[in-house]
Formats: sequence, structure tokens, C-alpha cells
Amino acid sequence: MTEDKELFCIEADLLSELGGKPRLDQCLCKLVPDFSRARLQKLIEDGMVELNGKPARAGAKPRAGDIVALVVPEAVPLDVVAENIPLDIIYEDEHLLVINKPAGMVTHPGAGIYSGTLVNAVMYHAGERLSSIGGVIRPGIVHRLDKDTSGLIMVAKTDLAHNSLAEQLKAKTAGRNYLALLEGKPKEREGTIDLAIGRHPVRRKEMTVFTDLSKGEGKRAVTHFTILETYSNFALAALALETGRTHQIRVHMSYLGLPVVGDLVYNHKTSGSQSARKKLGLLGHALHAHKLRFTHPVDGKLLEFEANLPADFQNLLLRLQEK
Repeated sequence: MTEDKELFCIEADLLSELGGKPRLDQCLCKLVPDFSRARLQKLIEDGMVELNGKPARAGAKPRAGDIVALVVPEAVPLDVVAENIPLDIIYEDEHLLVINKPAGMVTHPGAGIYSGTLVNAVMYHAGERLSSIGGVIRPGIVHRLDKDTSGLIMVAKTDLAHNSLAEQLKAKTAGRNYLALLEGKPKEREGTIDLAIGRHPVRRKEMTVFTDLSKGEGKRAVTHFTILETYSNFALAALALETGRTHQIRVHMSYLGLPVVGDLVYNHKTSGSQSARKKLGLLGHALHAHKLRFTHPVDGKLLEFEANLPADFQNLLLRLQEK
């Protein structure tokens, strides 16, 4: 660890405030409020935090008088190239952006994809005015939408905004609502799916439901759904997320036997293929993040946004209504 480090002394009052025997990462959240807990845990994991002169663990429980040393590495230049890609910007100020992402656009670079992403486009639009918390590959990205999911996504320009928005998502005070066209006939008009989701044990690029929490597999995931309209073998549903697990809506609805129309991974019925998408006129799968609600990280005002269904999704619904 370099000599350029910040030193903190663990005070008894801090330990008392956090319940007596808090973890080191909890203490650091109080000592360094500008950083998210996730970022602090990553710094600990990377060996950038010492406890009494020795490499620390996030779960260590410091005592009064212990000395914590923290090194924040300099930002690494981002190799991802800014690209002049049109953006549908719903809202923008000096702290954040709300963008209506089209289906087919990857949110951030990764897995060999370094061009054409939302990050490439946002970098061109905002320049260096993006939060650094997401790292060199995900600057400004507070949450993500799957490539083939369209709709509203928030992007932070400052670390303060990023921390605030991330905490709102974690505390469930920010709201995200989706519309999805499902394949199948629902048995119930509304309901809540409270089933853990984790990485598939065999197909590692996929997620799956885990029903036995005693084994410690997966993380709790909660999705609320309401069926708005039914067609011959399809149903339009409104969905709200309590948690934000990878592929959550797609995995949960597939588990219920009502997969998202056009989903190439989790829909094993008739509409889960490229040829079916083409026949239905879809550019992605029929899942759209149409509402977003959160408190502005600086002025505290409640902001609410809504994005209409994309044309391909809307046209499909019109054709189904005519039958």
C-alpha cells in the first residue's frame, strides 16, 4: 500500500451508534460518507484498506482506538471510446440524466462489447461529467437494463448523485415499473413472486430461481405483477420491482410459466426465438421500463418519469387487440 493514505481512528461513540460491534465496512460508510458501501467493500477486497497496519477484511469488527488506513486509487483512464449515438433524454441537470434506452442497446461495455453501448453514447454527450463509482467500464451507471429491454434508466453525473440513487434503490424508496407482454394464460390477475434468484449452476450465463433458502443459494428477489389485459395466448402485465436482481422479471415470470414474449433465453414456448420475434415485429423482447420514480439527490424533490411503449411493442398490442 502506498504512503498516500487517509487515517481514521475508531471512536467508541461510532461503535455505539452502529450497535456496538459493527463490521469494518459499516464503520467506513460513516467515516467516508461520500463512498457507497459497495465501493468501500471493493476497496477492502482490493487491499486498499488496513486495520492496525494489516490488510483488512470487510467483516472485521474494529474496537475503539483501532486505526484504519484507506487508500483511494486514482481513476484509471477509460479505454471505452465516446461515440456520437443519439439518445432519447427524458431529463437532465448537472447531477443526473434519465434516458429512454432502446431495445438492442447494451447498457455498458463488457464481454467483448466495447462499442455502441449506452456508456459510449453518454460519454459523448456528457464528456467527463459522469460519476466514477461504476468504475472505468460503467461510469455513471447506477442500475442497468438488459440489452433487449427498453425503457427508463438513470445515469449519475456526480458521485454524490450516484451514492444517493444507489441507496434509494437499496432502500426501495426509488420505484421502477415495467410493462411486459407474457406468453401464456395467467391463473391469477395479480400477485407477488418472492423467490430467490442466483446464477444457474450449469448454464453460467443464465439466472435461475432457488426455492430452498436454507442452502444459501441465490438472493431474495421480489416482483409484483398485475395482469392488465389478456389475449388469445398472451397477457399484458404491469410489474413493479422491490429488488433488482439480474434478469429478475424474465426469470420470475418464466418460472410462473408466463415467459416474456420474444425472450431468447427464458422463453421456451413459441415466441422465444429470433424467427418468432421477426414474425411478431419485435426488435427485442416485449419488456419495457415505463415508469421511474426517485428523490432528487440534491434538492430532495420527488421526480417521476414515464416513457411510452416503443413502436414495435405498441404495434404488436394493436394487432392482438384486433384479433
